[in-house]
Amino acid sequence: MVPVECYFVLSALLFFIGVFGFVTRRNLVAMLISIELVLNAVDINFAAFNRLLWPEGMEGMFMTLFSIGVSAAESAVAIAIIINVYRNFHSDNVNSIQNMKW
Repeated sequence: MVPVECYFVLSALLFFIGVFGFVTRRNLVAMLISIELVLNAVDINFAAFNRLLWPEGMEGMFMTLFSIGVSAAESAVAIAIIINVYRNFHSDNVNSIQNMKW
């Protein structure tokens, strides 16, 4: 059986990789992937804390499933926005969105 601390280390690693990718990238798709890494780190934490604190309960697992559903909907909306930005500006860079200012 894998210790719970390994899940926490994996979650922290995913979180910091996601934050680093979001801060350093200028491509909208890469930024979306970084946000998904952060959300996956949160899902791992939900499941690990559920196993650590309430091994018989399923509340953390249900929260993880709910979070996965919300992140899937968020990804669909974000991809639609990215496609619309690309159609209007012919670029998926963050700097091209500055043209949308009044």
